[in-house]
Amino acid sequence: MKIAVMGAGAVGCYYGGMLARAGHDVVLIGRPTHVEAVRRSGLYLDTHAFQTQVPMRASTDASGVQGAQLVLCCVKSTDSANAATQMAPYLETDAIVLSLQNGVDNAERLQAVLGREVVPTVVYVATEMAGPGHVKHHGRGELVIGPSPASDELAKLFAEAGVPAQVSDNVRGELWAKLILNCAYNALSAITQLPYGRLVQGEGVEALMRDVMHECLAVAQAAGVSVPGDTWEAVQRIARTMPAQLSSTAQDLARGKRSEIDHINGHVLRQGEALGIATPVNRVLHTVVKLLESRSASIDQ
Repeated sequence: MKIAVMGAGAVGCYYGGMLARAGHDVVLIGRPTHVEAVRRSGLYLDTHAFQTQVPMRASTDASGVQGAQLVLCCVKSTDSANAATQMAPYLETDAIVLSLQNGVDNAERLQAVLGREVVPTVVYVATEMAGPGHVKHHGRGELVIGPSPASDELAKLFAEAGVPAQVSDNVRGELWAKLILNCAYNALSAITQLPYGRLVQGEGVEALMRDVMHECLAVAQAAGVSVPGDTWEAVQRIARTMPAQLSSTAQDLARGKRSEIDHINGHVLRQGEALGIATPVNRVLHTVVKLLESRSASIDQ
């Protein structure tokens, strides 16, 4: 299958690399330094199970999606609308578009620009860019795909590439389940620059995470969202299965980049305000990360 990855960061490179390793024709669309490295030597896919150089195509331009039967949109939530605008002129009429992003409303925002179905997909993976053309996988990697005529076929395609995938008819609840994990971990990891395994050992951290979870669940319930599974067990499992992972928000702040915090704790904060649900812990975490972002911006200036 011809596959394009719009937003070749850590998430996009991992899934694009796994699909290319399985024999699919994959093009990564990303930043120049990364694209140059992939064009020169392929993508270095560095996992616990194997390390391999995967030959694949790469482009700095959204026109790279042209001809793709499947497009994985892996850009930051802050870039969704812009990415959709850039892709729109080049998408094939029958291309399947998946949103592999943090947050709960990216598929809807992409759809609004593209005027076509975008399948929401929940991502559970610990990964980072260790350098240009080098993606390091720390753990997990499963996907939960929203319902569509092609979803069962896509789940099979990913599974055959070594990526566990399932289709859910409650993808909104699944997206919220992932959002709650991000709300519990991302800001704290960013503020402390600690990986998850060390973070949870901190004094008072477990109680704080419980408070974040309860606020999120209250907002979800008020919004009519049914969050599946044992949420607290899922929160605890993250530290066990991804102990070495720094959150994407932590990685963004360390590089002086704008984070997705407005689409994580900030989303819960805004929804809580709209529904009359107090979310003081999410508010504090959101505010502190925004202050750290502004400090980085001031230093750059």
